[in-house]
Amino acid sequence: MSALGLAMVEAVPSAALRPYVTRLTAYRERPGAPVTRAEPAMPGAVLILAFGTPMEVDGQRLTAFAGGLGDRFTVTRTPGPTEGVQVFLTPFGARRLHGLPMRHLTNRVLPAGELLGPWAEAAVERLAATPSWRERLALADRLLLARLRQGPEVGPEVPWAWARLLESGGRVRAPELAAALGWSHRHLVARFQDQVGLPPKTAARVIRFGRAARLLRSGAAPALVAAECGFYDQAHLNREFRALGGVTPGQISPRPRGGRAAS
Repeated sequence: MSALGLAMVEAVPSAALRPYVTRLTAYRERPGAPVTRAEPAMPGAVLILAFGTPMEVDGQRLTAFAGGLGDRFTVTRTPGPTEGVQVFLTPFGARRLHGLPMRHLTNRVLPAGELLGPWAEAAVERLAATPSWRERLALADRLLLARLRQGPEVGPEVPWAWARLLESGGRVRAPELAAALGWSHRHLVARFQDQVGLPPKTAARVIRFGRAARLLRSGAAPALVAAECGFYDQAHLNREFRALGGVTPGQISPRPRGGRAAS
C-alpha cells in the first residue's frame, strides 16, 4: 500500500477481451485525508466500477462512472475510503460497451448507470460481494465480455488507422491515413469522432503526450523527449504537458524500482 493509502492489483484481460480492454485493476484506497489528483488525458476510455465513498470528478460526486477520451486533464478528489475495479478500454471497446457515438463522451464523465443501465448496478453489487481481488478481476472480465458481445460491431478501418497512430507515437498525419483508406479527410474525421471521440489530429496529440510521459518516467531528459516525440521544442512540450496532464515535464519522475505489489 502506498503512502496515500492506495493498494492495487492488475490483471491481463482474457484473450477474447483484449481487443476491447487494455488493463483491469482492482484497487482499494484508504486516504488519511482527501487526495486530489490531475488525471492526464490518455488514448483510451475508462470505466470505474466502485463502491464506498463517492469521488469528486470535475466537480461531480460519483461512485461508479465512465469517461471517454479527451484533450485535457481531469481533476479528481478522493475524500474517503473507496474500492472497486478500474477498466481501461480501447476507444472501440468503449464504443461497443456503451453503444453510442464516442463524441458524446468527449471530455465527459457520466454515472455508469446512465450509460449502462441496470447492468452497471448489478456488476457493482457482484464485485462488492466478491472479497478476493483476483476473483473480482476474473468476474469483471466475464461481465465485460458478455456485455461487449451484445454491443454494435465496428468496421476494421478506424481500428486500423488507430493502430497506425499508436505505432507511430502519434506522428502519422491524418491526410496519410485518409489516403491509405481511400477516404476524404472529412469522412475520416467523422468516423473518428464516432468511434474514438476525437478527430485524428487531436487523437495523435494525446498519443504523442502519452509516449513523451513514458519516456520521461524512464529517465529520458525533456529536451531529448521533445525531439524524439516530434514536439517543436521544449516550450511546446511544456505547454502540452500543462494542457493534457496538469503537470510540467520536470514533475514526471522516473518510476521507482523494487516497489511492493499489493497482495
